[in-house]
Amino acid sequence: MGKIRILSEQVANQIAAGEVIDRPASVVRELLDNSIDSGADRIDLKIEEGGKRLIRLRDNGSGMDKEDMLLALERHATSKITTFSELFSIRTLGFRGEALPSICSVSRVEIISRPADQLIGYRVKASGGVVESIDETGAPVGTIVEVRDLYFNTPARRKFLKSERTETGQIIDTLSRIILPFTHIHVRVDDSEKTLLNLPASENELNRLSVLFGRDVAVSLADTRREVEGIKIRAYMASPDLSRNRGDRIYIYINNRNVRDKLAIRAIMEAYGQRLMKGRYPQVVVFLEIDPSMVDVNVHPAKQEVRFHQGHIVYKALSSTIEKALRDQFSSHSYLGRQVSEVTTTKHVNQVRMAEPIWEYHGEEKGDIKGKEIEITQAPLLKQTPEIIGQLKDTYLLFQSRDGLLLVDQHAAHERILYEKLKKDYLTSRVESQRFLIPIRLELSLKEGRVLLEKIDQMAALGFELEHFGGNTFLIRSVPAILVNVEWQAFLLDLIPILEEEKLLVNDKVMDRLLTVMACHGAIKAGQKMSHREMNMLMEQLDEMALPTNCPHGRPVFRKFSYYEIEKMFKRVV
Repeated sequence: MGKIRILSEQVANQIAAGEVIDRPASVVRELLDNSIDSGADRIDLKIEEGGKRLIRLRDNGSGMDKEDMLLALERHATSKITTFSELFSIRTLGFRGEALPSICSVSRVEIISRPADQLIGYRVKASGGVVESIDETGAPVGTIVEVRDLYFNTPARRKFLKSERTETGQIIDTLSRIILPFTHIHVRVDDSEKTLLNLPASENELNRLSVLFGRDVAVSLADTRREVEGIKIRAYMASPDLSRNRGDRIYIYINNRNVRDKLAIRAIMEAYGQRLMKGRYPQVVVFLEIDPSMVDVNVHPAKQEVRFHQGHIVYKALSSTIEKALRDQFSSHSYLGRQVSEVTTTKHVNQVRMAEPIWEYHGEEKGDIKGKEIEITQAPLLKQTPEIIGQLKDTYLLFQSRDGLLLVDQHAAHERILYEKLKKDYLTSRVESQRFLIPIRLELSLKEGRVLLEKIDQMAALGFELEHFGGNTFLIRSVPAILVNVEWQAFLLDLIPILEEEKLLVNDKVMDRLLTVMACHGAIKAGQKMSHREMNMLMEQLDEMALPTNCPHGRPVFRKFSYYEIEKMFKRVV
């Protein structure tokens, strides 16, 4: 007897579900697509235990009759297309007819629906891919889908689910991405305790953008609209100064479908070019409206990727549009790839002069961190204090000594000094804080707000006093002294991803990352003028640390050129 067997339909559905439904957020994504396609303008979502126990989505869309409800639970049954060629004219978000069967195969499902032309609705119950009952019921126009006990029959999959907090965050993030273009739809999300998200219908996209970026960033976004080669492009872009250390704030929409498209991301990154430092990513939303026949949406199980028929045209159109908008709306000077606007530079210079010396600490409040002491080597390398020559491009400091020429990167050097100071204070429980007379108010994105709220107590140990002011608003009452004059939006863009990734801020690796971010943002920037007094203080502290060769990020702090090397360069010696 042969070894190959034909799988039962139930097992086949469970395997197929693994490609489409990998976590509760995937269920929400598929149900949300169906609700949007049904023409709904009101969607209510209720979740319990991060969607693992319950996901209930209710809409006021077109609804389904009894026959359609039963067919909707069959694989490859859809109202969106009838022939393969129609895939290349599809504008709906769903089209395969796999969502409900996949969800039903790994959960307990109840669907209640009524179309507008009928007075009575129907309720269907199914479990593990098997329909158990269908009954008449009173119901409003629209559809209610209730998904319980996700992966109850596939415990091997269930054990891979994350904590309630993580799964809830994924649901909110997924929903926020999908719903962004559909400003006519009122969306509300609740868990068992409170309302997590409430987005009324509005022609103003600011509220939707605020969920993704936070209001402070959203109101600063520049927008552009352009049509190139029949491709309509609409984009919202943050200043390069608000770049992030990861690319999770690049949102791409093709005909209102949220996708992760490598070609579009490359085009955006090329447009930003040297406006960004290496390893930095912009915050941007791009909407592309393109002839459906020019894009294949059927290349990914979860419909998260697309393929363009003439990708080079899309690439060129998008890159040139973004580049032109950046040039027109964010005019700035570039220092080593870092964009520093004239206004920002002036502000920084004023701050430095008001707070001289810039690397002394004046706070009296201390954090609660306890730990072992750390020793910083103090073995001066230079035989004499170098003499200041000057400042090159307001970025590099030039010194001369009896040994030769010393070229110092002012930001990298100051960052190293602050890092060592913070590390020593952290390990000796002496993190110094400074209190603001007037608290700084921050409007964060929904995702950022949840992360920061969970870490408020742990942040206190680092010298931060934060107060939740309701919604996604926070007040900063005190901070580590070195951070008094930082750009708070830019600082939090780098800090929050670390807080999001780590549950507890206790191990050395996490602390090192946090201290590095704090030192980087507290340090003097490229493009800032320094007085001779400041340059001397910087060199003295570097010398006490035995001239560290690298900043915490690994970039060089200084380069030394002996007189012999210089004379050889000019062929005075051979």
